[in-house]
This record gives sequence, structure tokens and C-alpha cells, in this order.
Amino acid sequence: MIDWQRIHWVLLDMDGTLLDLHYDNHFWQEIVPRRYAEARGLDVVTAKAVLAPIFRRSQGTLDWYCLDYWSRELKLDIALLKEEIAHLIAVQPHVMDFLEALRRTGRRSVLVTNAHPRSLALKLERTRLGDRLDSIVSAHEIGYAKEQAAFWAALRRREAFEPEATLLVDDNLAVLRAARGYGIAQLLAVQRPDTRGAPRETGEFAAVGTFLDLLPIGPQAVTMPEATPSACGAPASTKPN
Repeated sequence: MIDWQRIHWVLLDMDGTLLDLHYDNHFWQEIVPRRYAEARGLDVVTAKAVLAPIFRRSQGTLDWYCLDYWSRELKLDIALLKEEIAHLIAVQPHVMDFLEALRRTGRRSVLVTNAHPRSLALKLERTRLGDRLDSIVSAHEIGYAKEQAAFWAALRRREAFEPEATLLVDDNLAVLRAARGYGIAQLLAVQRPDTRGAPRETGEFAAVGTFLDLLPIGPQAVTMPEATPSACGAPASTKPN
């Protein structure tokens, strides 16, 4: 599935890729509508109907992933509500084995997520994923969502990866298409982002069932390709968390 000899950088999404998307699906599809309904004297079915177009307006933008934005829009403490169901946060099957194997090969592993810094911190605290990764990048630090072309140029200025020697694993097809447009060579989707849901169609992208599909990890070429200077200017400034 992967020509590991050509891969020197591995970019990994968090929600729906390394982590089970059930937590986020349950939160946004059940918890938020329920609390929104309670706050406004609505039934849950009506609340879901009201929220659906509000959610659609921001999909694919950084606001879609911003807890502060949704707290303002919905008049709910979204970060606090997320903490209330933190027990549902779970790592996808075989992820830890994969990350340990990846580290032993000497490749650079980077968590690349759209998650808001507060959500990211909560999930890292619950899972200890950060102990097995070389770097963690939130789109909120970059200033663009991963679905946006500008994200990938900014990420390259920060991480100095070579697109032709990079693998990205992500459950979001719009993200994979944006990365492909930037030139990232090897792209994998995720068949079952939510372990309690049905397998998803992944369009034109090959997909992993679980991270066991990517084991064993073959050796990399002895020499890593030399990073070429970016034509996109100076490194992007980062925002404080």
C-alpha cells in the first residue's frame, strides 16, 4: 500500500485518524443539540433542525473547528461541555503500535490537526499521544484550516518537509485533496473514522481499515532528500494558544 522507502515524513490527522471520531460525533450530534434545546426551551429534534444550517455555514473553515467561535454563536460553554464527556475520547485500534514502529525507523512523525488548542490539549492529556510524536501542529497556530491551500505552504515553512517524500493519513477527503493539490505524494484515507459507524466511501483515495494495515513499516532510504527553500516567503507567524 505504501512505498515506505520513499517516505521520510509522516503527517497524521488526529480526530477520525489517530483518535476515534465517535467522541466528536456524539458531542456535536447529540450533546450540543440537547444542551442547545435545554437552554432555549426546544425539543431536541427542533434544535437539530435549527443547528444544521448554522453548522453548514462554517464547514471547511477554521471557524468550524473553533471552540471560541461556537461558544459565541450558540451561547454555550463548548470547552466545558467537551470536558464533561472526555471519558469517550479513545485512540483508534493499533495506533500506538504504529507510532512506536514509526519512531523506531527514524522517520519524522507530525500530528497535523484542525482541532482548537483547548480541544487538542484535552485529547493529548487523555491519550498521551504527544509522547509518541515528534511534532504537533494545530491549524489555529497556522491561521488556515487544512482544507485551505495556504495551510500546506505555511506548514512546509514550519516543518521543512519535502512533499514527494511525505505521507499524509487523514479521514477528511477535502483535506486529502488540498494536500494532493500542494503535491504531497502519498495520501491515505481512513475507512472507519468512527469505530461505531459504518465504513465510509473514500472516493479516489486508498484507505486504511486500521493502522495494522500499515505494519510492518519498511526501512527508509539511507539519505533523506534535502529540503528545498520555499518560494512562499518567511515562516508563518503563530498565534498564542
